[in-house]
Amino acid sequence: MSNDSILNQIDSPSDIKELTEDELKELADEIRAVMVEAVSQNGGHLASNLGVVELTLAIHKVFDTPSDKIIWDVGHQCYTHKIITGRKEKIHTIRTENGLSGFPKRSESVYDSFDTGHSSTSISAAFGISCGADIAKNGHYTVAVIGDGALSGGLAYEGLNNAGRYKKNFIVILNDNKMSISKNVGSMAKYLAKTRIKPKYLDAKSHISRLENVPVIGKPLTVGMKNVKDWVRDELFGHRDNIFEQMGFTYYGPFDGHNIPQLVTALKAAKRKKGPVLVHVCTKKGKGYEFAEKDPTGFHGIASFDIDTGEPKSSSKGYSYIFGQYLCELAEQDKRLCAITAAMASGTGLESFSKKYKDRFFDVGIAEEHAVTFAGGLATDNVIPIFAVYSTFLQRAYDQILHDAALQNLHIVLAIDRAGIVGEDGETHQGIFDAAFLNTIPNVTVYAPASFRELQKMLYKAINHIHGTVAVRYPRGCEGYLPSEFEPSAEPYSLYGDMDSDDIVVTYGRIFSEVCIAREKSTQKVCILKLNQIKPIDKKAIEIAWNYQNVYFFEEGIKSGGVGEKFGFELYQSGFRGKYSLTAIDSYVTQCTTNSALHRLGLDAEGIALKIKKKGES
Repeated sequence: MSNDSILNQIDSPSDIKELTEDELKELADEIRAVMVEAVSQNGGHLASNLGVVELTLAIHKVFDTPSDKIIWDVGHQCYTHKIITGRKEKIHTIRTENGLSGFPKRSESVYDSFDTGHSSTSISAAFGISCGADIAKNGHYTVAVIGDGALSGGLAYEGLNNAGRYKKNFIVILNDNKMSISKNVGSMAKYLAKTRIKPKYLDAKSHISRLENVPVIGKPLTVGMKNVKDWVRDELFGHRDNIFEQMGFTYYGPFDGHNIPQLVTALKAAKRKKGPVLVHVCTKKGKGYEFAEKDPTGFHGIASFDIDTGEPKSSSKGYSYIFGQYLCELAEQDKRLCAITAAMASGTGLESFSKKYKDRFFDVGIAEEHAVTFAGGLATDNVIPIFAVYSTFLQRAYDQILHDAALQNLHIVLAIDRAGIVGEDGETHQGIFDAAFLNTIPNVTVYAPASFRELQKMLYKAINHIHGTVAVRYPRGCEGYLPSEFEPSAEPYSLYGDMDSDDIVVTYGRIFSEVCIAREKSTQKVCILKLNQIKPIDKKAIEIAWNYQNVYFFEEGIKSGGVGEKFGFELYQSGFRGKYSLTAIDSYVTQCTTNSALHRLGLDAEGIALKIKKKGES
């Protein structure tokens, strides 16, 4: 960043208030260059951030943050916001340990009004903040910024429905970067959009409202003029069919999301308007970086890459890819199989399936609750649905798993991707809760592979040999170290190591690799009990552990209600008199690499070996 750059002069949003149109354009270019550089090093959400640079500048030019509150849905598009709110010097640390979060965090800055990371929450949160501001009588504005993708989540409509009932000043900005939400009626729509946001137009509406107070003729005259206005609007602009107007919002748009003067005018109009307003802007994902423009999906969430070529610096195939390819093989053999995704076909490895078996592939949008209930409906008609979903997003569908799948003992398969630590996306994305919350639901079977081949074997078993709701959970990335005697298995448990030892280590999933490394580096004899089926726990596995003096359980999941806690309870219930040690996660896990997180938690080979050694010495 050169000393004469505009960005070098920006330390807070107040610094952009007086910038000219040309200066704002230059600033936008500088911000894009900084973002591309940072994400190329650390990975992150690039395409979405490149698409909202001008929109972010316009928002901060019109509104007075941090007094006015901006709530970013999902939050994966907040990099420009961070850069101009005093964090530009730290942007190179984004998503690194002890660096800036890739999402808004209230603990990080007063400019971040609400912590986000999951989709469709902004409208509900912002409306709550708005109502709180009314109670406090502080007169501040509240703005929710939501993308068209996030608008496919049901919570967004719950928020719209609630906010539209009240006549409070409340602004929603719809960032439309992919699909057409409103009917495109050409130049007339654009003309009317510009007309409706002009101050004279808004003043005219205000004057019409005041005519109601004129004795005798006031109300009839007002009704007549309003009817003419509504007729013109409905015939030419299509508002009669606009869902936002029907829900109580005044709709402005669509506007060019990269035209700062137009955006500024629209947002100023929204501020003047009494009652809830929705401002519809159209942006282009990846704008300003050729590779991201051509492949916005690939650059949505990306690992570190080469700026000059756009190619990732590492491209190893992980669990998601293995899952997707094997599911295609199974679908070729069994016409009953279908796949469901919640707007994550590429991330969950279903891209090939979506092309090969279009009639059996369903993308339900960002609607995990619907996905599970939809799967339940499919399962009633001799169809076997496989719902591939990230662990962190499955949390939203707890009630549907319980009520619409397990309670009816319906045969659906949950392919839980990104189970365990996921790394740099931080607290909101760690997949550490699914094993615990699935543990509470009857009629659910859960498998945890420790290798690619086990993923395939367990998926096959889940589809063909287990009735009811079945989950197969697997981590992000590649398989870990496997000992020479390893045999992939879909049986409830496997045994390795020194059977005649006094010590037995119990674990599952990815941590099995760390346990094996710890055993090979240790001078102590240790037996390893690997749980392949973590719910229900096989009684024979409990019986095996009962025979050892020291039982160590290592779990890459939340401790409370987790598999280790359940194992210990059943062990002591069976009369166990030895020592039981559980190492698991008992708090949210902050952003850092997966390896660093496992080390901090004592779940890597070093921590496991140290734990066993200390226990043996006590």
